[in-house]
Amino acid sequence: MATEKIIQELTTAYGMELETVQNYIAASTNLDGVRSDVIKKALAADITEELGHAQMLAARVKTVGGLVPGSMSLKPAQTHLQPLADTTDIVGVIKGVIEAEETAIAQYNKIIQLCDGIDYVSQDLAITLLADEEEHRRTFIGFLKEYEKD
Repeated sequence: MATEKIIQELTTAYGMELETVQNYIAASTNLDGVRSDVIKKALAADITEELGHAQMLAARVKTVGGLVPGSMSLKPAQTHLQPLADTTDIVGVIKGVIEAEETAIAQYNKIIQLCDGIDYVSQDLAITLLADEEEHRRTFIGFLKEYEKD
């Protein structure tokens, strides 16, 4: 039973990472304006890392006996990262990224707790990914401070 729950939560994290990739591609492409370049480049760089997270999670799901789902089985939920009508709303995109990172942080903390004493490899993976997400959040919090000043 515990393994099934771990697989479920790893699969949820996998879907979240893929959804983040989609939304970061959209945001890094759609943003306009002279001040958008730094954010676009940061998002473009994060796409590769988030895709790597998804690949690591997929491998772990398979290793522990799960089946990696296709797109029709995934449930998108990132309402805060959908493309904005105002393509110059850099602060809106930054806030959406921070929300996405906070949601990922909560998911990895959930996996860490769930795996404690049961699945140390999945727990270690979640800890590694948690550190990456915390770093991304910190970067975008810094961007938010700067962009809200103007």
